[in-house]
Amino acid sequence: MRLIITGGAGFIGSHIAEKALAKGWSVAVIDNLCSGRKENVPAGAEFHEVDIRDKEAVDRVFAGFKPTAVTHQAAQASVAISVREPQMDASVNIAGSLNIMTACVDNKVQRLVFASTGGAIYGEVPEGVKAGIDFNPVPISPYACSKFAVEKYLECFRQEHGLNYTVLRYANVYGPRQDPHGEAGVVAIFCNRILAGEPIKVNAKREVGDEGCIRDYVYIENVAAANIAALEGKIPDPILNVGTGHETTTQQLAEILQQKLGKTIDVSPSEKRAGDIERSLLNADRLVELLGPVVGIDQGLEETGAWFSDRLAKQS
Repeated sequence: MRLIITGGAGFIGSHIAEKALAKGWSVAVIDNLCSGRKENVPAGAEFHEVDIRDKEAVDRVFAGFKPTAVTHQAAQASVAISVREPQMDASVNIAGSLNIMTACVDNKVQRLVFASTGGAIYGEVPEGVKAGIDFNPVPISPYACSKFAVEKYLECFRQEHGLNYTVLRYANVYGPRQDPHGEAGVVAIFCNRILAGEPIKVNAKREVGDEGCIRDYVYIENVAAANIAALEGKIPDPILNVGTGHETTTQQLAEILQQKLGKTIDVSPSEKRAGDIERSLLNADRLVELLGPVVGIDQGLEETGAWFSDRLAKQS
């Protein structure tokens, strides 16, 4: 397989690149290094510093590399920035994605995998409910709207051009190499602050002093594996949730990480952040059915904490 990974210098994309190379695939990475880092790109992968909004540059990479498959991870991934700059968000997430889709059609790419969002698309998930793909989407931020729009464009391209695609709706992804400045970067933020002995805050779910928002935290290993399976045609569903089906509060996250890192720091309550979804939880039954058990939060945070600890030791 000849695989192009957009956003391949980022947290998720670089893990997919490693797995693809381990399979003996040829890999090319497209990334503008806006949030990704060149050192994340594994040896053996071609690197092209290209913005997906630059159609001519995208077309040149596709024509030269001749991919058989593409996994599209590149995105403007911040909800807050999308609210502040909706035009920029749409230019990256919609117009940029259309450049990738068009290049796939022009180069007869066999399959396109698209990184969508479970949390943002589904909106508030009521207590006692896990959002499956049949859950009514309620995209309330420009970021969620742009991701949902691309899902609809993909179906158009399938019908009009025969483009095979798989949409992966991610829960809150965490793990080694996560950027604390990225969206859903709370695990990385907490790891860095706990290791530095600095206090952390738990933003309220509704009222100051509660345990914070409820999230479905999915380990990077499962996300990368889902991408590889989709690229290999092992996921027959056009849309698949990539999560765990288990909820974790921000307070629980802080407590587990302190235990894993062997440090106790000050954890204080904070105000609710404007626009925060109170409860996000995905139904991951189909993922487990297709690919087997997912990594639990305890094991995932232990491995993530160890990576951040090792990085700090190397920097010292």
